[in-house]
Amino acid sequence: MSRSTKASNALARLKERSGNQAYSMTMTGSGHFFLTEGPGQPPLCPPMELDDFVAFVNAQGPQKVKRVSKLDVAFEKQLAAKKTPKP
Repeated sequence: MSRSTKASNALARLKERSGNQAYSMTMTGSGHFFLTEGPGQPPLCPPMELDDFVAFVNAQGPQKVKRVSKLDVAFEKQLAAKKTPKP
């Protein structure tokens, strides 16, 4: 059951990111998963193991932009300044 829950959650995130509620996943009798753009549509990937399927689904559609705070930016600048050798 947790296998399909992990895959279902990945599919739900894809639907939310893309706005396409027609995406559908299918689990084969051998426990592999594949993604389609809707019922009756051709598969978008070959049948995959759970972790490969989740990684594939997470890479589809628009990606959420990671929020970066001002403190994160300042910290990155400090790290970059320390890495550059002084003449």
